[in-house]
Amino acid sequence: MRTIRPIFRAHSRLLKGQYHSVHAFCCFLVQNLPCSRLQANTQFTVPFRTCSLSTMTADSKKPLDGKASQSNSPINTTERVKRLREIMRENGLHAYIVPSEDAHQSEYLADRDARRAFVSGFTGSAGLAVITLEQAALWTDGRYFLQASQQLDANWTLMKSGLPDVPSKEEWLVKVLPKESKVGVDPKLFTVGAARQLAEALTKEGHSLVSIHENLVDKVWGADQPSMPPHKIIVHPIAYSGKSSEEKIAALREQIEKKKTYGFIVTALDEIAWLFNLRGSDIAYNPVFFAYALVTRDEVLLYVDENKLTNEVKEHLGSTVKIRPYEAVFQDVKQFGAQKQGEKLWIDSRCSLALQDALGGSQYVSESRSPVMTAKAIKNEAELEGFRQSHIRDAAALCEYFAWLEKELVENKAALAEVEAADKLESLRRKQKDFVGLSFDTISSTGPNGAIIHYKPERETCATIQVDQLYLCDSGAQYKDGTTDVTRTLHFGTPTAEEKDAFTRVLKGHIQIDMAVFPRGTTGYLLDVLARVPLWKAGLDFRHGTGHGVGSFLNVHEGPHGIGTRIAYNDVQLEAGMTVTNEPGYYKEGSFGIRIENVLLIRDVKTPHNFGDRGYLGFEHVTLVPIQTSLVDIGLLTPEERDWLNAYHTRCWDRVHPLLQEGSDGWKWLKRHTQKI
Repeated sequence: MRTIRPIFRAHSRLLKGQYHSVHAFCCFLVQNLPCSRLQANTQFTVPFRTCSLSTMTADSKKPLDGKASQSNSPINTTERVKRLREIMRENGLHAYIVPSEDAHQSEYLADRDARRAFVSGFTGSAGLAVITLEQAALWTDGRYFLQASQQLDANWTLMKSGLPDVPSKEEWLVKVLPKESKVGVDPKLFTVGAARQLAEALTKEGHSLVSIHENLVDKVWGADQPSMPPHKIIVHPIAYSGKSSEEKIAALREQIEKKKTYGFIVTALDEIAWLFNLRGSDIAYNPVFFAYALVTRDEVLLYVDENKLTNEVKEHLGSTVKIRPYEAVFQDVKQFGAQKQGEKLWIDSRCSLALQDALGGSQYVSESRSPVMTAKAIKNEAELEGFRQSHIRDAAALCEYFAWLEKELVENKAALAEVEAADKLESLRRKQKDFVGLSFDTISSTGPNGAIIHYKPERETCATIQVDQLYLCDSGAQYKDGTTDVTRTLHFGTPTAEEKDAFTRVLKGHIQIDMAVFPRGTTGYLLDVLARVPLWKAGLDFRHGTGHGVGSFLNVHEGPHGIGTRIAYNDVQLEAGMTVTNEPGYYKEGSFGIRIENVLLIRDVKTPHNFGDRGYLGFEHVTLVPIQTSLVDIGLLTPEERDWLNAYHTRCWDRVHPLLQEGSDGWKWLKRHTQKI
């Protein structure tokens, strides 16, 4: 691929990221195009994502998504680990910790911030690497056990977090380190909470935590490390945001006054984008930009590369927002700390240790959950309506996609690669109104690949979709009025009894969450069991949460709430206006994966009674894509569950079919798959 990409880059400059027919003028080009079934001297349509080119945002013409899929094969990390240990010795360190996150605790990363992936070879979104002078270990959760086991080479030991007898990083370090060891971290990448916990555990055993301000992995990476993204920022109109940035800042200042602090520093990128009604494209799939913000009782400072600001953005921000260089935040915070003696700055517990240190230490901060995160999680009416409308359009694209896929596989007997199918889905979404890009890399997985929960097909080695195996497709898009995330599992042949049983149990759990009615004050931690009971009855389960929040043309994963077994979910009450996914699953390693995912809105529910005058909440599903009934063992469903499925499919038909041309393949597929059972 390396030799042919320049050709496509030249085309992309002319075609601006759109899909166009390009003549296959060269046998070499066609024969070396990965996953291609083309013959020489034919016409073909190239999605420019094939060439690792970025999708262009509708407004800024800068990349939002299109990050290349990562390989599931291990890379040789011997030289990287060796060089890192040499630098550790130069700094007097016995261990060095490399987290997944960037300086803003982002889940998805710009290429330059993928340090843990660079040093370990593991590309999952969650994980932590610890390197001592003799050993190297990587911790990750159940979503990534299989992927990590495939990607880590012999230099690394996989630590499966949450399993019995698997030590925490603190326990492991205490066990393997010599006495009075020094453990190094980059304070920009460690939160104050994580650093405090680690320091306490190490100090108790006679070790010490050391802040190393120059990142050691960056030194190993050297000149090959990508640069900071230069992309322009765009305004998010109030028609979609529903509330002006001035209103949001005023509400934040009210919270600052109640907290009795002189200000709040905003470090999470999606919170900054939401607060100022701006969007960017610095991180793949996430419409955010690199910045910090400091809101005090009488000032608003935005720390950002001014070259990213268009005249429209400057006019939008107005004279009340002071623009400062991105890196100046540490200097300014230090000055504020010196000037505001006796007063404290409000920080979120995810704020970096480096920022707290710049303030002068923990005695100068008031630490608690970000008020911006809490406000952002509760959507206003404009945002909720945007969710509804964007999901209807998204459903139309998915109906067209599944109709095309079924026809290609069953009628045309086509040999379709997983990535080729994902490209087709993206092309259909691109036709929808207000489409901007994908919200994450499409998980297009056949058979055993579906058991890898966050599987990313490789373009060069992706599997061919099999008619006689389950196909799991987890995908989503960014629209100007909403963010989507939907998973459907299909079978294009005859499913086995085991597959139908597992699918039906997943569906039953999905339905129980969707139908739930619960009093105000309930947490997602308490609801999670509803999704698992049908699986538990068969001795089955899944190693991921049942649901996560979803941003409004923002990050596809958003907090602070969620539905799952994480104890943190028991600290956040579900509230009307929040969004959350409903995605139970089951994964049989080496065989298949099953997941059914809808996005839900939390709303007020009228009940016959109101015990304790608490009020009650329920869910409204906005994802409107049929669930394949040929995979359902009808005998396992209760009458109430059958009624739910029929009502859901009626709603899918009523809302989505007007967007499809009558008699088209997508229209026929939708009609066929919404028949009553």
